[in-house]
Amino acid sequence: MSTPDAPAAGASTWNLANALTALRLALVPVFWVLLMHQDGTQTAWRVGAFAVFALASITDRYDGELARRRGLVTDVGKIADPIADKALIGAALVGLSLLGEVSWWVTAVILVREVAVTALRFVVIRYGVMAASRGGKAKTLLQTVAIGLYVLPVAGPLHVLAAVVMAAAVVVTVVTGVDYLVRAIALRRTSERTATRRAARDRRRADRERSAE
Repeated sequence: MSTPDAPAAGASTWNLANALTALRLALVPVFWVLLMHQDGTQTAWRVGAFAVFALASITDRYDGELARRRGLVTDVGKIADPIADKALIGAALVGLSLLGEVSWWVTAVILVREVAVTALRFVVIRYGVMAASRGGKAKTLLQTVAIGLYVLPVAGPLHVLAAVVMAAAVVVTVVTGVDYLVRAIALRRTSERTATRRAARDRRRADRERSAE
Protein backbone atom coordinates (compact mmCIF):
# COMPACT_ATOMS: atom_id res chain seq x y z
CA MET A 1 0.00 0.00 0.00
CA SER A 2 2.41 2.58 -1.21
CA THR A 3 0.86 5.74 0.16
CA PRO A 4 2.09 8.90 1.90
CA ASP A 5 -0.94 8.94 4.21
CA ALA A 6 -0.32 8.95 7.94
CA PRO A 7 -1.16 5.75 9.82
CA ALA A 8 -4.81 5.76 10.89
CA ALA A 9 -5.36 6.00 14.62
CA GLY A 10 -6.38 2.63 15.99
CA ALA A 11 -6.06 0.82 12.65
CA SER A 12 -5.41 -2.88 13.22
CA THR A 13 -2.39 -4.49 11.59
CA TRP A 14 -4.62 -7.45 10.72
CA ASN A 15 -6.74 -5.92 7.96
CA LEU A 16 -7.72 -6.58 4.35
CA ALA A 17 -5.14 -4.18 2.91
CA ASN A 18 -2.28 -5.93 4.69
CA ALA A 19 -3.77 -9.31 3.71
CA LEU A 20 -3.43 -8.32 0.05
CA THR A 21 0.19 -7.42 0.69
CA ALA A 22 0.71 -10.86 2.26
CA LEU A 23 -0.97 -12.46 -0.76
CA ARG A 24 1.49 -10.69 -3.05
CA LEU A 25 4.36 -12.18 -1.09
CA ALA A 26 2.79 -15.64 -1.24
CA LEU A 27 2.46 -15.42 -5.03
CA VAL A 28 6.19 -14.83 -5.53
CA PRO A 29 7.24 -18.52 -5.33
CA VAL A 30 4.27 -19.52 -7.52
CA PHE A 31 5.38 -17.02 -10.15
CA TRP A 32 8.97 -18.29 -9.94
CA VAL A 33 7.99 -21.93 -10.54
CA LEU A 34 5.86 -21.01 -13.54
CA LEU A 35 8.50 -18.74 -15.07
CA MET A 36 11.41 -21.16 -14.67
CA HIS A 37 9.59 -24.33 -15.74
CA GLN A 38 11.72 -26.12 -18.35
CA ASP A 39 14.00 -23.08 -18.62
CA GLY A 40 11.11 -20.83 -19.63
CA THR A 41 10.59 -22.56 -22.95
CA GLN A 42 6.93 -23.53 -22.48
CA THR A 43 4.53 -20.88 -23.76
CA ALA A 44 1.63 -21.98 -21.55
CA TRP A 45 3.75 -21.80 -18.41
CA ARG A 46 5.07 -18.37 -19.39
CA VAL A 47 1.52 -17.12 -19.90
CA GLY A 48 0.67 -18.56 -16.49
CA ALA A 49 3.65 -16.76 -14.98
CA PHE A 50 2.44 -13.53 -16.56
CA ALA A 51 -1.05 -14.05 -15.12
CA VAL A 52 0.33 -14.58 -11.61
CA PHE A 53 2.66 -11.60 -11.98
CA ALA A 54 -0.23 -9.44 -13.15
CA LEU A 55 -2.43 -10.58 -10.24
CA ALA A 56 0.33 -9.86 -7.74
CA SER A 57 0.92 -6.44 -9.27
CA ILE A 58 -2.78 -5.60 -9.13
CA THR A 59 -2.84 -6.28 -5.38
CA ASP A 60 -0.26 -3.50 -5.01
CA ARG A 61 -2.77 -1.01 -6.37
CA TYR A 62 -5.80 -2.16 -4.46
CA ASP A 63 -4.21 -2.62 -1.05
CA GLY A 64 -3.26 1.06 -1.15
CA GLU A 65 -6.74 2.14 -2.21
CA LEU A 66 -8.34 0.05 0.53
CA ALA A 67 -5.96 1.41 3.14
CA ARG A 68 -6.76 5.00 2.25
CA ARG A 69 -10.50 4.57 1.72
CA ARG A 70 -11.16 2.50 4.85
CA GLY A 71 -8.63 4.10 7.16
CA LEU A 72 -6.44 0.98 7.27
CA VAL A 73 -3.06 2.68 6.80
CA THR A 74 -0.52 1.22 9.25
CA ASP A 75 3.22 1.52 9.69
CA VAL A 76 3.46 -2.25 9.24
CA GLY A 77 1.72 -1.93 5.89
CA LYS A 78 3.98 0.91 4.81
CA ILE A 79 7.04 -1.26 5.48
CA ALA A 80 5.62 -4.59 4.27
CA ASP A 81 4.30 -3.21 1.00
CA PRO A 82 7.66 -2.16 -0.51
CA ILE A 83 9.21 -5.42 0.72
CA ALA A 84 6.53 -7.39 -1.13
CA ASP A 85 7.08 -5.25 -4.23
CA LYS A 86 10.82 -5.85 -4.14
CA ALA A 87 10.41 -9.59 -3.61
CA LEU A 88 8.19 -9.83 -6.69
CA ILE A 89 10.32 -7.57 -8.87
CA GLY A 90 13.52 -9.24 -7.65
CA ALA A 91 12.29 -12.75 -8.39
CA ALA A 92 11.17 -11.67 -11.86
CA LEU A 93 14.43 -9.93 -12.75
CA VAL A 94 16.67 -12.71 -11.45
CA GLY A 95 14.57 -15.30 -13.24
CA LEU A 96 14.64 -13.38 -16.52
CA SER A 97 18.40 -12.89 -16.23
CA LEU A 98 18.91 -16.61 -15.58
CA LEU A 99 16.90 -17.26 -18.73
CA GLY A 100 19.16 -14.83 -20.62
CA GLU A 101 16.37 -12.38 -21.43
CA VAL A 102 17.39 -9.43 -19.25
CA SER A 103 21.01 -8.34 -18.85
CA TRP A 104 22.49 -9.04 -15.43
CA TRP A 105 23.69 -5.45 -15.11
CA VAL A 106 20.08 -4.25 -15.37
CA THR A 107 19.04 -6.68 -12.64
CA ALA A 108 22.00 -5.65 -10.49
CA VAL A 109 21.31 -1.90 -10.79
CA ILE A 110 17.63 -2.29 -9.94
CA LEU A 111 18.11 -4.75 -7.08
CA VAL A 112 20.98 -2.84 -5.47
CA ARG A 113 18.84 0.29 -5.51
CA GLU A 114 15.81 -1.54 -4.12
CA VAL A 115 17.76 -3.22 -1.30
CA ALA A 116 19.53 0.03 -0.47
CA VAL A 117 16.27 1.98 -0.25
CA THR A 118 14.65 -0.73 1.89
CA ALA A 119 17.65 -0.72 4.23
CA LEU A 120 17.50 3.07 4.33
CA ARG A 121 13.86 2.91 5.39
CA PHE A 122 14.77 0.72 8.35
CA VAL A 123 17.75 2.89 9.30
CA VAL A 124 15.62 6.04 9.55
CA ILE A 125 12.46 4.41 10.90
CA ARG A 126 13.27 5.73 14.38
CA TYR A 127 12.85 9.21 12.91
CA GLY A 128 9.75 8.46 10.84
CA VAL A 129 8.39 6.29 8.02
CA MET A 130 9.33 7.22 4.47
CA ALA A 131 6.32 6.52 2.26
CA ALA A 132 6.70 5.93 -1.46
CA SER A 133 6.99 9.10 -3.54
CA ARG A 134 5.29 9.75 -6.88
CA GLY A 135 8.60 9.03 -8.56
CA GLY A 136 8.76 5.73 -6.71
CA LYS A 137 5.30 4.82 -7.96
CA ALA A 138 6.31 5.71 -11.53
CA LYS A 139 9.39 3.54 -11.13
CA THR A 140 7.29 0.61 -9.96
CA LEU A 141 4.86 1.04 -12.88
CA LEU A 142 7.67 1.13 -15.45
CA GLN A 143 9.36 -1.93 -13.93
CA THR A 144 6.07 -3.82 -13.81
CA VAL A 145 5.18 -3.09 -17.45
CA ALA A 146 8.68 -3.93 -18.68
CA ILE A 147 8.86 -7.18 -16.72
CA GLY A 148 5.36 -8.17 -17.81
CA LEU A 149 6.35 -7.76 -21.46
CA TYR A 150 9.52 -9.79 -20.93
CA VAL A 151 7.65 -12.57 -19.11
CA LEU A 152 5.24 -12.98 -22.00
CA PRO A 153 6.74 -14.97 -24.89
CA VAL A 154 6.70 -12.04 -27.31
CA ALA A 155 8.96 -11.03 -30.18
CA GLY A 156 9.34 -8.26 -32.73
CA PRO A 157 7.94 -4.80 -31.87
CA LEU A 158 6.69 -5.88 -28.43
CA HIS A 159 10.16 -7.12 -27.52
CA VAL A 160 11.62 -3.79 -28.60
CA LEU A 161 8.96 -2.02 -26.53
CA ALA A 162 9.94 -4.13 -23.53
CA ALA A 163 13.58 -3.05 -23.92
CA VAL A 164 12.62 0.64 -24.22
CA VAL A 165 10.37 0.54 -21.15
CA MET A 166 13.04 -1.31 -19.17
CA ALA A 167 15.62 1.34 -20.10
CA ALA A 168 13.25 4.04 -18.83
CA ALA A 169 12.68 2.01 -15.66
CA VAL A 170 16.43 1.82 -14.98
CA VAL A 171 16.81 5.59 -15.34
CA VAL A 172 13.86 6.35 -13.04
CA THR A 173 15.06 3.69 -10.59
CA VAL A 174 18.43 5.41 -10.18
CA VAL A 175 16.98 8.93 -9.98
CA THR A 176 14.40 7.99 -7.36
CA GLY A 177 17.07 6.14 -5.38
CA VAL A 178 19.01 9.38 -5.06
CA ASP A 179 15.80 11.16 -4.12
CA TYR A 180 15.13 8.70 -1.28
CA LEU A 181 18.63 9.29 0.07
CA VAL A 182 18.04 13.05 0.10
CA ARG A 183 14.66 12.56 1.81
CA ALA A 184 16.19 10.27 4.43
CA ILE A 185 18.83 12.85 5.31
CA ALA A 186 16.16 15.56 5.54
CA LEU A 187 13.92 13.34 7.70
CA ARG A 188 16.74 12.65 10.11
CA ARG A 189 17.55 16.35 10.42
CA THR A 190 13.98 17.59 10.84
CA SER A 191 12.28 14.78 12.78
CA GLU A 192 10.74 15.29 16.22
CA ARG A 193 13.23 12.81 17.66
CA THR A 194 16.16 14.84 16.35
CA ALA A 195 14.60 18.11 17.57
CA THR A 196 14.12 16.61 21.05
CA ARG A 197 17.71 15.37 21.20
CA ARG A 198 18.99 18.71 19.96
CA ALA A 199 16.98 20.58 22.59
CA ALA A 200 18.28 18.28 25.34
CA ARG A 201 21.84 18.79 24.13
CA ASP A 202 21.36 22.55 24.13
CA ARG A 203 19.99 22.44 27.69
CA ARG A 204 22.99 20.43 28.89
CA ARG A 205 25.35 22.88 27.22
CA ALA A 206 23.55 25.81 28.81
CA ASP A 207 23.70 24.11 32.23
CA ARG A 208 27.44 23.56 31.87
CA GLU A 209 27.97 27.17 30.90
CA ARG A 210 26.01 28.41 33.92
CA SER A 211 27.95 26.09 36.20
CA ALA A 212 31.22 27.44 34.87
CA GLU A 213 30.27 31.04 35.63
